[in-house]
Amino acid sequence: MPPRTQAVPRPRKTGLRNPPRLLIRSSDIHAAGCYTLDPIRRNSIIAEYDGPRIPKKVADERYGGRPVTYLFGFGEDGDVIDGFSTAMFLNHSCDANCETEERDERIFIRALRDIQPGEELVYDYHLYDSDLSEEAPCHCGAPQCRGTMYSEAELVRRAKLLKRKKA
Repeated sequence: MPPRTQAVPRPRKTGLRNPPRLLIRSSDIHAAGCYTLDPIRRNSIIAEYDGPRIPKKVADERYGGRPVTYLFGFGEDGDVIDGFSTAMFLNHSCDANCETEERDERIFIRALRDIQPGEELVYDYHLYDSDLSEEAPCHCGAPQCRGTMYSEAELVRRAKLLKRKKA
């Protein structure tokens, strides 16, 4: 059976001018991914990571123990966006073609380089603030894959915690 696809309407409320047409379909990285149907120029804003804003504590209670969430931490207070937009389908990759940019407590997805039609849009999640029991394996397949979606700083923090726990 061919993979299911879903065309995504152009975003309206982000104020993006001429956003690319995007397609959600099966991904080799993880379940569904977001692909561009149009060429995207380097530094272009592609989409906004949007959804309800909730305190981290509420997110932890609501999603504790779930293997998949669409949460994005932002701001100084540790709040999260409970993803509910096209951007939630961008997968993690250690060889990203996009990055996130925070502006006025809004998260935008920006192209790191020129992106060709048909390419999957991916960014480095830089996960942080995890419990030691939580794993976040990476399946991006990039030659420089570090094997995890955790940020370098989070890996250092986790190693210190493990060392203390063993002592």
